[in-house]
Amino acid sequence: FCCFTGLAFIDVQQLTPAHLIKDNNGAIWIRKNRQKTGNMCNIPVLSVAKKLIEKYQNHPDCIRKGVLLPVVSNQKMNAYLKEIADLCGINKRLTTHVARHTCATVVMLANHVSMENVAKILGHSNTKMTQHYAKVLDSSIMRDMVNVEQVFSTIC
Repeated sequence: FCCFTGLAFIDVQQLTPAHLIKDNNGAIWIRKNRQKTGNMCNIPVLSVAKKLIEKYQNHPDCIRKGVLLPVVSNQKMNAYLKEIADLCGINKRLTTHVARHTCATVVMLANHVSMENVAKILGHSNTKMTQHYAKVLDSSIMRDMVNVEQVFSTIC
């Protein structure tokens, strides 16, 4: 869910039906003040995130707590992510915060969402923090292009 919304764990944990807003075009948005900064997030709900919300709408924990998703603790969620990474042979340390980075880089910036819009979605007060994500993306691109260069240098 964090990979497709960019929300931090605490914000997912606190997410309630009141945070879901339908606009004039029928699109669903998450509108919520970030716990960490108080800055407003305006996040269009992508179909993957919408399916997860729908999947858990009748979950007993969600109903009892009045929340959208049955998340436990950040520590437990990160333990589940480690387990998933191990099962999939992923050698990167996966955490809920890495999922937020993934949303910014892989889901948004790599798909040409503007820096300003990514900042608004993530609840950054300006693009300075968002530019950090872009630098991560640039280094990843350069690493990949070094591999491409090696392939072409043997051909040409």
